[in-house]
Amino acid sequence: MTEKETFGAIRRSVEKEPYARSLGIRLEELRLGWAVAEMEFSGDMKDLLGTAHGGALFSLIDEAFGAAANSWGTVAVALNVNVVYVRSPSPGETLRAEAEEVHRSETASTCEIRVLGEDGRLIATAQATGYRKKERLPFRI
Repeated sequence: MTEKETFGAIRRSVEKEPYARSLGIRLEELRLGWAVAEMEFSGDMKDLLGTAHGGALFSLIDEAFGAAANSWGTVAVALNVNVVYVRSPSPGETLRAEAEEVHRSETASTCEIRVLGEDGRLIATAQATGYRKKERLPFRI
């Protein structure tokens, strides 16, 4: 399978993923070791203080990380994700998570992820490490 076919399979998988769909997460960009996911911060994503729920931001981070780490066509699963929440986004704002793989070995993938607001201000940062298995992605055609 070519890179283009792998990227298409990942995109289709994200589009069908029930959890991502429930949050409105979209995979906007994908290339080897790099992914961008976006979602609109809605009122349903607020915590008890009325600010962004950390779980919603984490979900966006995790989707971008998963796409970047799996872009090589083999299964990569999260081992650890560390998040620093910098500020809460504004209601209705589109958030952009950019994941860049900064290290890859036969068995590990490490990504740095930044969540940005519409004006480019930093909302959150994360570092994620995934375990790279030898098996091919199950949804590849």
